[in-house]
Amino acid sequence: MMDKAKRNKDYLELYKLHAEFADRVSQRREGANRLYTGLLTGLAAAIGAAFQLAPSNEPINATFLLGGTLGAMLSASWYIVIRSYRQLNSGKFEALHELEKHLSYPFFTREWELLKEGRDYRSYWRLTIVEAFLPIIFCLASIFLIICALV
Repeated sequence: MMDKAKRNKDYLELYKLHAEFADRVSQRREGANRLYTGLLTGLAAAIGAAFQLAPSNEPINATFLLGGTLGAMLSASWYIVIRSYRQLNSGKFEALHELEKHLSYPFFTREWELLKEGRDYRSYWRLTIVEAFLPIIFCLASIFLIICALV
């Protein structure tokens, strides 16, 4: 009986630790989002300033081409980072679900069931899907700049 109590305590401690790690991944993802948002906003401000200060269209086209290319590359990179964090968190939550089988209440498993496992957008929009809209929008704006530079 003592072994079972010790094992349950060990599972609970592992669960707490792993839940904390999952939260840290989310915090790092938030930091990455702030970084990319700052970089792309700064790039947009620099392109806007160059547009205002340029005496002719010649440097503007080069600025749009360079800025659009850099913006598209940053946006693609950001999208990949978001996707990587999604995959990492998916793995962490799968492990949490496995640990919950040994606990008295499967908190995350039940929460996921109540949210219909993210399959019904009326119940829950997966955060990483919502997050992915912003890099896509920046990428489309960057492609528009490239087109403007080439036309």
